[in-house]
Amino acid sequence: MRVTVFSAQPYDRRFFDELVESRPVDAELEWVYQDAGLSAATVALAEGSDAICVFVNDCLDAEVLEALAAMDIRAIVLRCAGFNNIDLETAHRLGLFVARVPAYSPEAVAEHALAMIMTLNRKTHRAFNRVREGNFALDGLLGVTLHGKTAGVVGTGRIGLCMARILKGLGCEVLGHDPYPSDAFSAHGDMVSLESLLARSDIVSLHCPLTEQTHHLMNRETLATMKPGAMLINTSRGALIDTPAVVAALKSRQIGALAIDVYEQESELFFRDHSAEIIDDDVFARLVSFPNVLITGHQGFFTVEALREIAQVTCANLIAFAMGDDCPNRL
Repeated sequence: MRVTVFSAQPYDRRFFDELVESRPVDAELEWVYQDAGLSAATVALAEGSDAICVFVNDCLDAEVLEALAAMDIRAIVLRCAGFNNIDLETAHRLGLFVARVPAYSPEAVAEHALAMIMTLNRKTHRAFNRVREGNFALDGLLGVTLHGKTAGVVGTGRIGLCMARILKGLGCEVLGHDPYPSDAFSAHGDMVSLESLLARSDIVSLHCPLTEQTHHLMNRETLATMKPGAMLINTSRGALIDTPAVVAALKSRQIGALAIDVYEQESELFFRDHSAEIIDDDVFARLVSFPNVLITGHQGFFTVEALREIAQVTCANLIAFAMGDDCPNRL
């Protein structure tokens, strides 16, 4: 089976090729790597393939799906959990096989969220640069002790549960909110309404999928109900946050600190080197100007264990399609 991999990075090649070499059954998969992301302008790169493999910022709207079907491509595998970038209704109408990687190393994302919290709180990123310049002054690096603080986890799925367990281990009082509560969360904290969580939490960490209900979950109204000076963390999907509203909340000091590993307009920025270019996204430029904002480029998933699991599940999904077997990850 010939599979075109869009938005392919060196690490994608490494882990897919490593898997093929270690498991002869997967040798039937021929990988064709494309640096370009999938869009109406690049869909022709998949010509001659039986399936495509895509990532979070690839575009799979009706136009692209129609073009894939016209090329007799019957399978789409997402090497990620989120699928808000695909028009599922059109995919089903065209009879396309669509499968994802529903969960992979949830600890990886939760640990990255913790790293962002600790970095912002103790300002280790600023301290690192100071010391390299011979500046050992502590003024401006003051943090708080997280033990005893209240931390809110919005979304109590696998990643949210990992985050709650970590925060409890730090000695935080943990609050959770989810329209579909997890019974397992009770071992780590208390489930409360979103309003109560925002009003009481010193740290709010988002771990929910992007849906119509969660789009701009953190907006002008909800940000105003947060505990003044609280820290907001987002390692889930960029559009959970209304970015201009967050900028306003930072300017008014309603939010004390912001850490994001995802950004609503990230498709034009992330996973590429733009260091020699002028970034013309004014909202992003405003965000990076704040000393109390920390941004990473969608690297929460980026561990050896997670990438290995992504490759394994993606291959299993493709083989299930090829063999006509049931696929538990099909959408």
